[in-house]
Amino acid sequence: MNAVRLGLVRGGIELRHSFTYLPDLFTTLFIPMVQIVVLFLMRGHHVPGTTFSLGSLTLPSGIGMGFVLGGTLGVTGLLTVDREDGTLLRAKATPHGMTSYVIGRITVTSATNLFGLVVTLTLGLIAFPGVTLTAVGAATLAWVAVLGLLATIPLGITLGSLLPNPRFIPLVLLPVSGLTAISGIFYPITHLPGWLQAAGQVFPMYWLGLGMRAALLPAHLASVEIGGSWRLPLVFLVLAAWSVLGLAAAPPVLRRMARRESGSRVAERRERAMLRAT
Repeated sequence: MNAVRLGLVRGGIELRHSFTYLPDLFTTLFIPMVQIVVLFLMRGHHVPGTTFSLGSLTLPSGIGMGFVLGGTLGVTGLLTVDREDGTLLRAKATPHGMTSYVIGRITVTSATNLFGLVVTLTLGLIAFPGVTLTAVGAATLAWVAVLGLLATIPLGITLGSLLPNPRFIPLVLLPVSGLTAISGIFYPITHLPGWLQAAGQVFPMYWLGLGMRAALLPAHLASVEIGGSWRLPLVFLVLAAWSVLGLAAAPPVLRRMARRESGSRVAERRERAMLRAT
């Protein structure tokens, strides 16, 4: 309980800094605002065969994509930076330091993603006709968001623990970009060949988008999805499976990385960084 309390305090301090420091606040709001602007420009286009706005259809998928990027790439980047500047080494040297660090990172990432969800959804409900939030939809949105965070944040921790430094982040960015292309998160996956549909459904990205669409879009739009339905039981099962897998894999990988950290390693990385800078 002490480690949990320390982690929440740590996360609260980071959040206060993020929301009171203008560059960090701008970074937090940048992706939601860009999404809204781009989708607003798409309002005049319609889903083929319907009068439903393409921007309205894509808005929930954009929210799901924000969770994927924040939970995987965001956490991966922050973890590698903290490793390089010695933050993880300092956490390792304090009682309950690694546990509180992880809880703090989960707190910050979850709060940032939920803040982006609220901003995007508030503007979306005003600007995009057809996007609605009923009581049932709100309940669906809540559990999809929670499972989405649990499915992506441990994955980001695992990847961040495996990368030696921030310059290796493109090795994560490229596969994520490829998965985005086949995930159907921005367009019906039924337009892809069958083998790509199967590959896209292995990963949580597709299911996050599907769950968000089920929560915010009219029921008749499920006709463009696989099987003509939102398949919410499968959304729950797949995201829960990724959550369990991530929560089982992240702690041992992070502990293994932390055991290898030392003052000499941090000093060596700083020296290499300075040599590259000069």
